[in-house]
Amino acid sequence: MEFPFDVDALLPERITVLDQHLRPPARRPGTTTPARVDLQQQIMTIVDELGKASAKAQHLPAPITSASRMQSNRHVMYILKDTSARMAGKGAIVGFLKVGYKKLFVLDDREAHNEVEPLCILDFYIHESLQRHGHGRDLFQYMLQKERVEPHQLAIDRPSQKLLKFLNKHYNLETTVPQVNNFVIFEGFFAHQHPPARKLPPKRAEGDIKPYSSSDREFLKVAVEPPWPLNRAPRRATPPAHPPPRSSSLGNSPERGPLRPFVPEQELLRSLRLCPPHPTARLLLATDPGGSPAQRRRTR
Repeated sequence: MEFPFDVDALLPERITVLDQHLRPPARRPGTTTPARVDLQQQIMTIVDELGKASAKAQHLPAPITSASRMQSNRHVMYILKDTSARMAGKGAIVGFLKVGYKKLFVLDDREAHNEVEPLCILDFYIHESLQRHGHGRDLFQYMLQKERVEPHQLAIDRPSQKLLKFLNKHYNLETTVPQVNNFVIFEGFFAHQHPPARKLPPKRAEGDIKPYSSSDREFLKVAVEPPWPLNRAPRRATPPAHPPPRSSSLGNSPERGPLRPFVPEQELLRSLRLCPPHPTARLLLATDPGGSPAQRRRTR
């Protein structure tokens, strides 16, 4: 792929590694800030054009590689330059390989779920005019050495038939472990996984789940007593042999009886009328001889 700017000067090495910052590999001596910004814009243009070409080759509805996606994710992009191309002295791009670590839930040979975070192949593209020339293997092998991983430790996101044949031809990766997601792993993935596969913790039994605490359960067992005098038992026709004692202190109410059903209104009024006056009320009536009969009746 050719570009209208100098690719050789922008990418001095045959394989350039870019991270999410998309910074130029090396600063030219004497360059100013505007020139540096222009260099980064050129790199973003290369990434966008490579993503569009890869999506077209894989018949995807939209590119999965772009400068904005690179800046928002911690992915690494390996760009291969054609050193033999000299289109007006500007150079050309052969292809790219994008990788990144992702947290996945995969099945092993016993169909057990495992939480892993392997290095994943996210996008791989070599220009159609330069395929079957060994460029793809050189780029892939450089990535393996740089990331220090083995081919069977990788997870591939939606691999095409060309990529599966490529892995089978150069790395003898043929037997896959069936998965329920879009990632493909090969036999031996769990043998030397780095980082190692982590088993998911077992689910908690339903019987261990408590809807409320023990203190709540004890509170629900206690019956709420209605306020006095609604909790008093209805008065019988014959008074008991030993009436309940009254408190000698001023202002204290009599002792409450046991919890009884709700007292009807008529029975409550009758019990209040039969209740004898308080000793303090008798003392006030005796010391106030000038009080009117109506006032005495109200006091009683």
